[in-house]
Order: sequence, then structure tokens, then C-alpha cells
Amino acid sequence: MKQQDKSIGLIGLGYWGKNILRNLYELNVLHTACDLSQDMVDERRKSYPDTNYTTSVDEIITSPDIKAIAIAAPAVSHYDLVKQSLLAGKDVFVEKPLSLTVEKGEELVKLAKQHSRVLMVGHILQFHPAVIKLKQMISTGELGKIQYIYSNRLNIGKLRTEENILWSFAPHDISVILSLINENPVHVSAHGGDYLSDGVYDTTLTSIEFKNGVKSHIFVSWLHPFKEQKLVVVGSKAMVVFDDMSQDKLLLYPHRIEWQNGKIPVAQKADSIVVEIDKKEPLKEELMHFSDCVRERKQPLTDGNEGLSVLKVLEQAENAMLGNSINSAGTVNYSVHESSYIDNNVSIGKDTKVWHFSHLLSGTRIGSNCVIGQNVTVGPDVSIGDKCKVQNNVSIYKGVTLENGVFCGPSCVFTNVYNPRAFVERKNKFQETLVKTGATIGANATIICGITIGRYALIGAGSVVKQDVADHAIVAGVPAVLKGWACKCGVPLDLIENRAHCSECSRNYSLDNNNLLITGE
Repeated sequence: MKQQDKSIGLIGLGYWGKNILRNLYELNVLHTACDLSQDMVDERRKSYPDTNYTTSVDEIITSPDIKAIAIAAPAVSHYDLVKQSLLAGKDVFVEKPLSLTVEKGEELVKLAKQHSRVLMVGHILQFHPAVIKLKQMISTGELGKIQYIYSNRLNIGKLRTEENILWSFAPHDISVILSLINENPVHVSAHGGDYLSDGVYDTTLTSIEFKNGVKSHIFVSWLHPFKEQKLVVVGSKAMVVFDDMSQDKLLLYPHRIEWQNGKIPVAQKADSIVVEIDKKEPLKEELMHFSDCVRERKQPLTDGNEGLSVLKVLEQAENAMLGNSINSAGTVNYSVHESSYIDNNVSIGKDTKVWHFSHLLSGTRIGSNCVIGQNVTVGPDVSIGDKCKVQNNVSIYKGVTLENGVFCGPSCVFTNVYNPRAFVERKNKFQETLVKTGATIGANATIICGITIGRYALIGAGSVVKQDVADHAIVAGVPAVLKGWACKCGVPLDLIENRAHCSECSRNYSLDNNNLLITGE
């Protein structure tokens, strides 16, 4: 790296930030280091007393002497900090992930391009000498045709309750695998477990498939008895293991597969060979590359688009774990207005729409082709089926289940405790309410907890429903009483001698012991 002025600011001096601080200091490019915690600043000052420090992010972003900013703050703040920095005309290096959604990541990439700024994402393994050597071995054909790649990134140590293990550990390996295959995946699936904190996965297994037939999986966990960071590449000629916890980082296994009688595969094992690699610190190489890109105005190896590719895989994997619908392009098949808030561990089905100012709480499951209106609250732990419509100003609390095709009119009310008191805790006494397939609840109706509303029932507007409602029943009033019967299509029926025919859809019904039954469609 050529000589450069001290023009890089650093935001975040914590767990990983201290390593970036050391390297920027040693590269002699650090202008000012920032952390919101004065205690953290005081601690870092002990090691680097001749460095400028501040607790003001604005001071970093607005300083005319700072040309570029490195961001090592919590992932939840990445989007805001990167956006502010780009708008202030700064080049940006941000630790993974670029942001927490693809939509926001795309906005940052577009913003960097509009303002002609360097945007680089901290995917450090791309600068590891072992990975660089591995790429060379693949490009020269030494491994033959790549068939399968898998990685384990496991540990027992720092446990997080604010960040999913998928977003904390997996970006490194996703970045490397995408780089080795040199194409985007056609399918991503994943599953995991949240054993310590609800909705925050501690262990995940992500499977990735590529158009060229290569498949891979990534296993990450911080509930593992020992630390392991290992990447295995299986080729048709040889296999390679990148073990970052071993002294010998890269091992080549020239195993062969021979076929007896052309039918029976037999493994011919060979001793491993240590592959010589450069002795360089990946983080220093990464930050040196960023500094060179800032000075020479060139595109980083791990630029915003590369970070966005990783982000798309992460989002696909998380949606797969939650049961959310994603299409072949890797984007979700539902829409949520930017003013609404979706908690962790929420599943949303294909083609569902969530409109303005709504909130879906943890554990909620919403089916496909649903419409969630304005100012709606759902959850926690509520299940809503397919093709439901929840109109404006409705709250559906824990204990309520909507089957398929349910209509909830504007401002209708569900309760989940029969005798609530503000000063008495009764969360363990929630009563279950079930609204069955095709039922309609009119505007401003109140559904008292602990009842079942039958299939295709119709609740009149403003009614107070205190007891079970039969299939196809029309009820109204305060309290609601039976007023008649409704067809599956919603048209009121005229019963003659306990039989009815719908003039609109031609269904036939019979009434037997106060139960309306379809006799023909």
C-alpha cells in the first residue's frame, strides 16, 4: 500500500472494533476513533494514547478531514450509519452484514453509486491467504469439477440475544462459497433452533444449490462444545480442507474413486498434503485493500453488490426457517409496508400484503394471499390461515386462531381474558378462540374469548358474541342471537320445511337438529 494521509474514521471500538482500531493504527491511516461509551474510549486509549477519540458519531460523519469511515457497530445500526456516511460524501467500509434486509441493502448500493462512493463490506475470509490459494487451485483445475462444499463455524463463547446466529456467523462462509462457485444460488433452504432466546436462532443449517449442480451446506452454532472453523471443498480429482483453527490452514487430500467392474465405487485414499500459503493477517489485508480503493477510486473485491448477494442468501435462509414464501429469484413473495414492524420469528405466506402501521409479533404465522390492513396488531403466537382479510384497526391477540378465508371487519375486537384487571396478572388464563373457515365478523363486533365461530358463519356489525356460533349461522345483536342462515357464498337463505336453495350459487341445504348441511353443490 502506498502512503496515505490519516483520513479514515472508525465507528465502534468493541468486540471486533478493537481489532480494526489496531490495524488502522498500524497502517497509519486512522484519523479518529469513535464509540458511544466513554468507558470503551478510555479503555482503548490505554493501548493507543496518541489517537484522536470521540463519543460523537456526528463528529466523525461531518468532519471535512475524514474521507472514509469504517463501521464496526452492532448490525442493527449498519443501515443508518452507512446511509448517513454516504450522504455526507464519505467512502464506507462496513462489517458484515451490509444491512438487515435486502431492500435496505439495495438502497445503500444505489446510494453509493449515485454519489460515486466506495462501499465495501467486511467479508474477511475473501482476504485470507488460504481462501486466495483455494481459488487458485480451483481455477487451475487442480481439484477437478467442484461437486460439493460445506462449512462448519461453531463455538461456545460469546452468546447473543439480539442477533441471529445465521446473521452473525454464516455471512463469512456464504461469501466464500459464492466466490468459489462464482454464481448466485437457485435454491436456499434452512432450519434452526432457538434454544436460549425465543426467536433468536442459536443453531442453523443452511443448504444452497447452484445452477451448475454444485450443492453446499453451512452449519453454524454458538452452542458447541469446542471452536471449529472449517470449510471442505469436494472435487472430482481431489478434496481440500481449510481449517482456520489449525496450524496447517490448508490441506489437500488427493483421494481417488475407482470403479470395480464399472459398477462398484471404491475409495483410494491418499495422505494429506500441506498447501503452503502466505503468512498474512486477513484483517490487515482487508483494510489495506479498502484504503487502496479509497485512494485509487477502484471497486473493492467485496463491494456493495457482493455484500448484497450474501444478504439475499441470508434473507432466503431466514425466510425458509420461518416458513415464509420466497421465489426463485431469492426475494420474498409477500409485501410489507415500510411503516409496519415485523418481529423475529414471524412467518408470512406467499402474496400476503401487510399495510400501513401494523405490527406482527413474535411467533405469529400468517398464511398466503392474506390482506392485513392498516393499524393491525397480530400476536404473539397467533395463527392465521390462507386468504384471510383483516381490516383496519383490528387486534388479534394470543389465544385467537383464524382458519382459512376468514374476514374480520374494521375495528372488530377479540378478547383473550374473560375477567381482566389491570392490576391482576392473568396471562396464564388466556382462553382459546377459534374462528373457522370462511366465517365473517362484521365491523365493530366484539368476540368474547373462549368460543368457536363456525364455518361460513356471519356475525352482524356491532354484535357482542358470547357463545359458540354454529356453521352457516347469522347472528347479531347485544348479546348476539341467531337471526338466520347463510350460504357458503354469504347470501342469506330462506328455509322452507328445513330446506334451502341459494339462488346465487345454486347450493342446496338442509337443516338437521339446528345444523345447516350442504346437500348439493
